Amino acid sequence: MKELVLYIAKALVDHPEQVEVNEIEGEQTSVIELKVAKDDLGKIIGKQGRTARAMRTILSASSTKIKKRSVLEIIE
Repeated sequence: MKELVLYIAKALVDHPEQVEVNEIEGEQTSVIELKVAKDDLGKIIGKQGRTARAMRTILSASSTKIKKRSVLEIIE
């Protein structure tokens, strides 16, 4: 899951070297924290949160296959 979020985020931003992804795993749920440069925050969130919502949808669909719940948190 971490690699998926990293791949998508690096494709969207202007400064891919500043993209950081941390994964905190629990038994049922894993929390994925995404941190990008201040300039790129708007590109990750998108208009009215559409890009962030799309990333969360892809993440939940792929985490369903491994029977785990994943939560994406975008850190400023």
